[in-house]
Amino acid sequence: MIGATAVAGAPEAPNIANPALWPAAKSRGLVTPATEAKITALMAKMSLEEKIGQMIQADIGSIKPEDLRKYPLGSILAGGSSPPLGSPDRSPQAPWVATSRAFAAVTNEARPDHVAIPLMFGIDAVHGNSNVVGATLFPHNIGLGAANDPALMTRIGRATAEETAATGIDWAFGPTLAVPQDDRWGRTYEGYSENPAITARYAGAMIRGLQGNPGKGRIQLGNVAASAKHFLGDGGTKDGVDQGDDQIDEATLIRLHAQGYPPAINAGTMTVMASYSSWNGQKMHGNKSLLTDVLKGRMGFAGFVVGDWNGHGQVPGCSNTDCAIAFNAGLDMAMAPDSWRDLFDNTLKEAKSGVIPMTRIDDAVRRILRVKFALGLFDAARPWEGRADVLGSPAHRALAREAVAKTLVLLKNDGVLPLKASANVLVTGPGADSISMQSGGWTLSWQGDGNSNADFPNAQSIYSGIAAAVKAGGGSATLSADGSFANKPDAAIVVFGETPYAEMRGDVRTLEFQPGDKEALALLKKLRAAGIPTVSVFLSGRPLWVNPELNQSDAFVAAWLPGSEGGGIADVLIGTRNGKPRKDFTGRLSYSWPKTAGQFTLNTGQPGYDPLFAFGYGLSYAKPGKVGVLGEVAGVDPGLANTNLFFAKGKVPAPYAWAPDSGVTRAAVDGPHIQEGAARLTWPAGRDATIAINGVPLNLTRETNAELVLEMTYRVDAAPSGPVTLGFGAAKVDATPLFAAGPQWRTVRIGLKCLRDRGADMTGVTTPWSLTASAPFALSVADIHLATDPSGAVCPAAAR
Repeated sequence: MIGATAVAGAPEAPNIANPALWPAAKSRGLVTPATEAKITALMAKMSLEEKIGQMIQADIGSIKPEDLRKYPLGSILAGGSSPPLGSPDRSPQAPWVATSRAFAAVTNEARPDHVAIPLMFGIDAVHGNSNVVGATLFPHNIGLGAANDPALMTRIGRATAEETAATGIDWAFGPTLAVPQDDRWGRTYEGYSENPAITARYAGAMIRGLQGNPGKGRIQLGNVAASAKHFLGDGGTKDGVDQGDDQIDEATLIRLHAQGYPPAINAGTMTVMASYSSWNGQKMHGNKSLLTDVLKGRMGFAGFVVGDWNGHGQVPGCSNTDCAIAFNAGLDMAMAPDSWRDLFDNTLKEAKSGVIPMTRIDDAVRRILRVKFALGLFDAARPWEGRADVLGSPAHRALAREAVAKTLVLLKNDGVLPLKASANVLVTGPGADSISMQSGGWTLSWQGDGNSNADFPNAQSIYSGIAAAVKAGGGSATLSADGSFANKPDAAIVVFGETPYAEMRGDVRTLEFQPGDKEALALLKKLRAAGIPTVSVFLSGRPLWVNPELNQSDAFVAAWLPGSEGGGIADVLIGTRNGKPRKDFTGRLSYSWPKTAGQFTLNTGQPGYDPLFAFGYGLSYAKPGKVGVLGEVAGVDPGLANTNLFFAKGKVPAPYAWAPDSGVTRAAVDGPHIQEGAARLTWPAGRDATIAINGVPLNLTRETNAELVLEMTYRVDAAPSGPVTLGFGAAKVDATPLFAAGPQWRTVRIGLKCLRDRGADMTGVTTPWSLTASAPFALSVADIHLATDPSGAVCPAAAR
């Protein structure tokens, strides 16, 4: 065993756990004699088909209520970008309630040979009920970790449960108990801390908030089922690669990644979600020693284990539509969003043939029914469902605002904060008036992109919160997109940081902020040159190397991803008319802050620990500190950061480049939004020519499975007289219909799955874009990149 402590009878394989080494726990509030008797009686009436149905969950984007008459599934979910029935993805409460009721109506029908068992409806309510327009959005977990306040977690969990139950949904896929060890991981912000002690303190508190006290929480009381996730080690993958491999010994897996689960189980968590990740090469969805022997055995978990989005299909020997291995390993319910129908059929065959033993099926079904009884789903009453006074209620917004203020960490303050409420303040930066940017990923859409302020009716931007605070104190706030001003302000607040992302697309290769294209730094330098005291409010889902930006700031605040209540920032930054603090900074770093862009694994207690700001750091008005001039050598090639942008702002960003001269001429022209932000491409007369963008190999397997697209914004200046072939790796598609003449800018999206099916090897794409044509043909290109929104995507035919 790799580095694990040897004990008598310990398994020899590096990915088979020895339960005796693990912490013990015991589920509370789930198992009672009365409930078990009800389950036994109910299961005696169920057909094998009904039992298998309980073990499979479908996404509402791929199933209709009437499908449940043939396929008696036990659960549905709304994935990150899945819309309610007959309504757009970004919908308010009513369509979600209608969707829940439509599925429930079919499930509860009185039909011959049908046992009516209520569905569970799950959603990623990870920082509030964040898929629903109008919901209160709390700070993401990385910010809550900085607050170091377990009681606050219980209150947030309760508010989240109420807003989830009010939309007809009874299951929240949270809390995330990952302990991120490499900040390149795109889900770092979903973890409370790099330190498992904080995660352990928060786990039970959040579970009790969502579910109520063990045995007391029911949907009728505004509670929902929780799902502790992702079991196990999702925060410890090598190089911070999402869905990657934890190459660590068992002792480390226990010490770092298991500590949140005993408190969650002791608090009564009804479900646990299996991780996409592997442990020393063994996928968690297929690791029986962990799912069954440790989680259900040693840790005494009596609820059920649900899979992640087609995670069972990643187990060697499995596919999305067939995976007896995962069920036999201890998976009770497979999340099969678009593969549910074939998975049902294949699992039923394997149950009949004995490949999946009947004892395993009955155990899984008992666990699922146990949770449904405990949650009160068999009681038809739903007093919280549809309540109009819950989403974005004043009490919930006040709680979120309180949480924002408690999460802020003051990294630097050279006497400029707090600002006087009577001051004239310039507010600038891309995040100043962007509720989307301050909310981050898992917000209305999977990646949190594509949102405008109009999508957040019960929210306040950071600028709006600042403007209200200074207006109340006799001052003024001016919003300026580019930092320009007519009258010199007393101070400037610059709000900048990461744009929204979620799993997979959030993975990075360097911790440098804006490598190679330092727009925020240029803005800070401009203000400093004008002699304006400058406060930086940094929005991010992880600590990043921002030494140049720190040097150009008089004060610097790590605001993380605060959510819908921008006013919470003003509560701490803006003082009284005379400049006395109204609230002090109480947040302290729950993640260590890097000194260079290459300190990917920078965790308290590690050998050679050398951060810029250590775990637990945080200045305050009561206890100020001095930050000197910082070194500005990143230590990492900035070109490594780019894995999805192939052309933008008139240039090809590193590590990509135009292929050697092909005869196609290039000239700078104005783009749809930026002066000289596009390139006009003109093909030579008399022959075919190919223009291409080349770069380092990209492994896009995960992106392909996740329905990402190649997106191009372009304008046809001279229509082609013959065929046009678009290339992506080895794929060649007939793009001729896309290039009819027209003066307007247009955008096309081509699914990566389409390009894979046309011949692209997604494990190593070195040419992410090429275009072959002959004159006359002229095209202006403004943007080429990978995008997460598949709406309107096309799949051209293969080129001949």
